[in-house]
Amino acid sequence: MNHPDNPYRLEGKVALVTGAGRGIGASIARTLARAGAKVMLTDIAADSVRAMAAQIVDAGGQADWLQHDVSSEAEWEATVATTVSRLGGLDVLVNNAGVEIMRLITDMTQEEFRQLLAVNVEGVFLGLKHGIRAMRPGGSAGKGGSIVNLSSVGGMIGFTGLSGYCATKGAVRLLSKAAAVECGQLQTGIRVNSVHPGIVKTDMGMSVIQGIVDLGLVADLETAETMMQSLHPIGTGEPDNVADAVLYLASDASRWTTGAEHVVDGGLSAM
Repeated sequence: MNHPDNPYRLEGKVALVTGAGRGIGASIARTLARAGAKVMLTDIAADSVRAMAAQIVDAGGQADWLQHDVSSEAEWEATVATTVSRLGGLDVLVNNAGVEIMRLITDMTQEEFRQLLAVNVEGVFLGLKHGIRAMRPGGSAGKGGSIVNLSSVGGMIGFTGLSGYCATKGAVRLLSKAAAVECGQLQTGIRVNSVHPGIVKTDMGMSVIQGIVDLGLVADLETAETMMQSLHPIGTGEPDNVADAVLYLASDASRWTTGAEHVVDGGLSAM
């Protein structure tokens, strides 16, 4: 549904947000629901995502939830099918679910690296695969739409202790561009973009700051927090800062935007 008076509104649209039980994913789900979308929240942590969906409903939004391991293709097929069945379609897919492991390259195990790949890269690939199948003409939803993949500023520049994470987020960046070109050239009506947050005040963001201390890169947590603040010229971010960027990409306001990387990092990558 187009809203020429307010192209950021999402009435009549259905959104699926992975990793929506907490942090950035929860903020994205709340923001899309406030904009009028019916939102399916998914997360591997059932209790968290159930509670977050209930909060959205209690606030007057439309939401449902599913437990969902994004590294499982069978669960992706079931999640997309259930979203279309319960909520009446699929217009917006936000591949937000991700994990972070902070290790020096010489200390990271192959198993840890593969875990990062399974969730952060394979999870996005599977979301694209089954989201596009549903959203393209002739699919179970069939109206086109917008896919937003959460990468990171770590998918653009490197950080000590985050080599595996940076590798996966760099993969998400170019996977998004390739999918955008493919969807455009095949005239699916689907746009694909990536979002690249800096350090955001979430549990994951705080774990990165603590990891700097644990790796011995700085003396204490206070020093690590000061260093992180200094890397962001306008300060570290809040989850809603990222959610607002996702809303733009999900909405008709970005109808001529695809294959783009939207950096939301308080100026970190400009330093």
